[in-house]
Amino acid sequence: MKKFIYKICSSSDWIKAKKSSRFNGTKKDKLDGYIHFSNKSQVLPTLKKYFSNEKDKLILLKVKTTKLDNLYWEKSRDSLLFPHLYSYLNLKYVAKVYKIILKKNGKHKLPSLF
Repeated sequence: MKKFIYKICSSSDWIKAKKSSRFNGTKKDKLDGYIHFSNKSQVLPTLKKYFSNEKDKLILLKVKTTKLDNLYWEKSRDSLLFPHLYSYLNLKYVAKVYKIILKKNGKHKLPSLF
């Protein structure tokens, strides 16, 4: 199992989570019944596929996996394994929060330390 997984969300979703000390997922997560995450190598492809030209400010959460119950690695349509959390995310497991920058050309820039 990977030590960290990553979640892309809107800044408004992040603000709501901070108020309640738990992240219940995005609208899509709630529809699917679990919180979608990516491993480090999947973040950029996920960003390109699902958040292209996204105007809302985006946040990238780096999440510790060691104490997450209900975390499962499941195959996606393209047979890659993605982490899915079948519960809310307790914010005490968020190790780092990054801002994702939207460039003028409509593409996102990930933080250099990521």
